[in-house]
Amino acid sequence: MTAPQSPAFPAHRRLVTDDLEKLLTILPDSIRDRLADHPNKNALIEVVMDLGRIPEARFENSTEDLGDRPISREDLQYSVERVGMFSGDNRAGIERTLHRISAMRNRQGDIVGLTCRIGRAVFGTILMIQELVESGKSILLLGRPGVGKTTALREIARVLADDFGKRVVIIDTSNEIAGDGDIPHSAIGRARRMQVATPELQHKVMIEAVENHMPEVIIIDEIGTELEAQAARTIAERGVQLVGTAHGNRIENLIKNPTLSDLVGGIQAVTLGDEEARKRRSQKTVLERKAPPTFDVAVEMLERQRWVVHSDVSITIDTLLRGHQPLLEVRTVDDQGNVKITEEMEHPVEIPNWNPQTKMAPEPSRPRGLRASGKMAPLPFGSQKKKLVSPRSNALDPLIDQSWIARDPQQQEKVRVPGPNGEDYPVYVYPYGVGRSQLEQVIEILRLPIELTKDLEGADAVLALRSQLKNHSKLRQIAQTCHVPIHAVKSNTIPQITRGLRRILNLDDPQNQEPTDLRLFAQSNSDDEIDALEEARLAVEQIVIPQGQPVELLPRSAKIRKMQHELIEHYRLQSSSFGEEPNRRLRIFPA
Repeated sequence: MTAPQSPAFPAHRRLVTDDLEKLLTILPDSIRDRLADHPNKNALIEVVMDLGRIPEARFENSTEDLGDRPISREDLQYSVERVGMFSGDNRAGIERTLHRISAMRNRQGDIVGLTCRIGRAVFGTILMIQELVESGKSILLLGRPGVGKTTALREIARVLADDFGKRVVIIDTSNEIAGDGDIPHSAIGRARRMQVATPELQHKVMIEAVENHMPEVIIIDEIGTELEAQAARTIAERGVQLVGTAHGNRIENLIKNPTLSDLVGGIQAVTLGDEEARKRRSQKTVLERKAPPTFDVAVEMLERQRWVVHSDVSITIDTLLRGHQPLLEVRTVDDQGNVKITEEMEHPVEIPNWNPQTKMAPEPSRPRGLRASGKMAPLPFGSQKKKLVSPRSNALDPLIDQSWIARDPQQQEKVRVPGPNGEDYPVYVYPYGVGRSQLEQVIEILRLPIELTKDLEGADAVLALRSQLKNHSKLRQIAQTCHVPIHAVKSNTIPQITRGLRRILNLDDPQNQEPTDLRLFAQSNSDDEIDALEEARLAVEQIVIPQGQPVELLPRSAKIRKMQHELIEHYRLQSSSFGEEPNRRLRIFPA
């Protein structure tokens, strides 16, 4: 049944309500009569009935009493007899609907309260992340109860099954996604649903779904135990797209949760060497990500129409563990269905270091370096470049635009010397979104004639991270005006950075592979790291490339396997990890 639009749902969404009359029929007469004629019943969220208290109707922004007669045991028994069987998590439903009835019990196991939550299927709820759903990446949804996580899961299942023809299996532990009864609700489209006998068996049903039913996508609601987190990792490693929800409002909550931290890669304490600690300007013992995240993308559902998207969870986690604030991609949608994407440096929900005594937040952190000292004075530039500064209401915005091409007065005058083929060395590179420590490491070890500069106008080239580049038209616009070429790299790995810098110097020839310096890929240059990298190098150069045969390496830790993966990528070959810890190892494939 398609219900009329209500103020709670924007016009671009088509609201489908599972016949509100079916829920009203399980309620006592006095409550049913009041709700049946209620002018705002289409915005009803839940009905609460507690023994000895006045029943309540809860709407999105208000709560309303339903009469003046307290709930009796007879009222509760009347409703319990008209719903399905309560499962181990004290939840029941109404067959072929999405409504959920949850029970509260006393110490003797008797029901003393009911929460009757209205279940609605809302099409169009995933408009803000449509391209992420289509990309095939695993997506984790976070948010407070009632913000719409289950509704979004239901819509994702329908879109992937109906619009893209994928084999979708839903692990429906509480029958909340596809409704009560043996026949799933039509809101999930052609997706299939596996029910779970008890919540404790959810992780086993997850593995069973992959092994028995050949899904391309697995949908899971409420990942809440360590066994379920491990099952989710197993599913993701088998190449199945995973879409799930977890307890927590923000991605930082998962880092602090030892049970669920494995969803974002897990956290471990690492002791750095003296040189590495000085390079990072940190303590010797730091927290680092233990493994690749189970989910590629994380979405923080702050409000129904305002979500924060972390398109690369690994970068976000690494940034947070190093004590920095990641750049947040905030997506909003208006009532006409127009999606707006903005970027914010500070988290839009929590005010850090809030002082409850003064009820004031501390002074916001200021930028560091040359801009903070005021030494990057903007230079006057021609009328053609002035067109780049669009008129805005905020007086600071033009200054920010000018800072792209501001010079450092203390920077030494550029001195160039001729290269072996008449080139002008060194080449000045403006990095954008690329790790400066990795850049300096590659330049130093390979002795490349490259200098890093903060002056975009005076740079010879720009080296930018591709994911950061596509959303920043300002950088592309200014680089085009200044006639500075942009070279993009796919990721912040040593092979990609090395290839990008050699491409700037016109030295990147796939047919002419130069000797590989293993120091590029080692983090601490320990004997274990060098031995593992040397093993991978010999396997590639003596077996994989000349003989065209795949090779399996010795078991290594996750940290060392990551270095071996980067070394293999340097040779433009593919590799994958397989096996269980502690015998997990690399397999290298020929081109």
